[in-house]
Amino acid sequence: QVQLVESGGGLVQAGGSLRLSCTASHYTFTPRVMGWFRQAPPKEREFVIAITWNGRDRYTSGSVSGRFTILKNPEERVVYLEMNNLKPDDAATYYCAATAQMPSANVMTAAAYDYWGQGTQVAVSS
Repeated sequence: QVQLVESGGGLVQAGGSLRLSCTASHYTFTPRVMGWFRQAPPKEREFVIAITWNGRDRYTSGSVSGRFTILKNPEERVVYLEMNNLKPDDAATYYCAATAQMPSANVMTAAAYDYWGQGTQVAVSS
């Protein structure tokens, strides 16, 4: 069973930076797409950013464009979310997501993903 394990969350001041990591546990797992979503209750889970494993395509939410970047390390099966110029509105639980199949749904929607991490919390103080 594939597990996605996130790390790197914490408290940061507005304007600061944070780097989240997501590692796929199973050594045979080769994703097609990995991404990040976030949820800050009472809001619904929202798409943040995603990358195809061949590196050809990146998808970024308009709310984080220019501030967040997604990177991958295929050898380690790790995807990173680098967050810069954080704002209080970025505070949320961030979830890593992955699929090993060709997505049948838009990769900017949760329906495209088969595996999810447990989430890591990001807090931003103003």
